[in-house]
Amino acid sequence: MILGDLLDLFTSPSRLIAVLIEGLAKASLYVMIASGLTLIFGLMDVINFAHGAFTMYGAYMAGGLILAVGAAEMGFAMVVVVFLLVMLTIFLVLALVGTVMEVSLIRRLYEYPPIFQILLTFGIAITLEEFMRMFVEFQGINNGQYRFGWETPRLETVPTALRGATDIGLVRFENIHVLEILLGVVTIVAIWTFLNRTRYGLFVRAGVEDEEMAAALGINVKQTFTVVFAIGSGIAGAAGVILMWDPLWSVSVPLALAVLLPAFVIVIVGGLGSFKGTVVASLLVGMIDAFGTWAFQTGAITFTGIDDMMIFGILVVMLILQPRGLFGVEGQGDHG
Repeated sequence: MILGDLLDLFTSPSRLIAVLIEGLAKASLYVMIASGLTLIFGLMDVINFAHGAFTMYGAYMAGGLILAVGAAEMGFAMVVVVFLLVMLTIFLVLALVGTVMEVSLIRRLYEYPPIFQILLTFGIAITLEEFMRMFVEFQGINNGQYRFGWETPRLETVPTALRGATDIGLVRFENIHVLEILLGVVTIVAIWTFLNRTRYGLFVRAGVEDEEMAAALGINVKQTFTVVFAIGSGIAGAAGVILMWDPLWSVSVPLALAVLLPAFVIVIVGGLGSFKGTVVASLLVGMIDAFGTWAFQTGAITFTGIDDMMIFGILVVMLILQPRGLFGVEGQGDHG
């Protein structure tokens, strides 16, 4: 049964292309979520357990803003404009929250053992999740439908232009997947440009390589930490905008943990602090996730957790064979 379905997949170009497109879409989401985590750890050596909460907040904020401007029934051109404005707004808001969090809380613990930072960010994550739970129903956003509070009716937030699927020849793919792939490419290009073509990017790379030397050269390392933490938090929140629209995700308060676990897998598999590794690992995890989803939907495999099992299986293998990850460098991110 399983072998036959696998042969059917790889001998059917249309079905294979559809699975690959879904894999690229998932990889694009993962690279948006995990890249911020990579930047933060690569420079600051901080394992931020609150990272997933920023994505969850971004999803809820996006739903509220989309409803506020009535974008669900707008034409395609206006949807694009509103989408970009909403994403920019959420990026800036959560970048500001990240700035406050780093300056007021995390900065105080840089000289302490990593367990102190882990406990702090874990506590912040729980606090943020419970705070959101106070204001929204447990399943506040589900398949693009938004409900704020307990009594208000569910309202559609997915713009008409993004609903449904498109057929090109024998290939059928979700419209939202195309948007996710485009945004994933934009994210990769933007972060690469920031790291390699900007002054602050140079500071970040210098801090990653040798923090003490960077400080001796006059680089304000603490300020660089703050900027990187803000950017990482903002990117995580912006990713929530897409999750709010993607029918494959059920966005609720537990979304924070749902996105955090694969993000950690990607960061570890790719190599701690390596952006190139994050991109490659996101592609790997995205494809495995899409394959697992396809296998379950076709009945080839009836175990609902097959995709998660495969993803974490890769993590186990990587930790055994290559603990530093695909592109990790010894000592990267160590500022203790």
